[in-house]
Amino acid sequence: MSNQHELINYIEIPATDMAKTKVFFETCFGWKFTDYGPEYTAFDKSTGLDGGFYQSDKSSLTSNGSALVVFYSNELEATMAKVQSSGGTVIQEIFSFPGGRRFQFTDPSGNEFGVWSDN
Repeated sequence: MSNQHELINYIEIPATDMAKTKVFFETCFGWKFTDYGPEYTAFDKSTGLDGGFYQSDKSSLTSNGSALVVFYSNELEATMAKVQSSGGTVIQEIFSFPGGRRFQFTDPSGNEFGVWSDN
């Protein structure tokens, strides 16, 4: 698929610990990375969207006003267990909202993500 005019194309996320962040996403979600030096690594559309992690002493949290990146899961409880066993920290247990259920977690660099399901 080629780039789409005026659609979101790429996302960049901070990483306080690049190595642990890569291991977490490789283990939990099967992501593959391409390193561009010691302070940047990229992931591709097989994750759902092209993007990368850049070395930073900050993290992305909704409490700081950051956007929330949200994954979809067919099996919400299984995904939550996988997040925890891979080194992520659940910061909001599964809750219901109109249209589905969701939980939120942080990766090893402290970045907040959500996972939702319509099941």
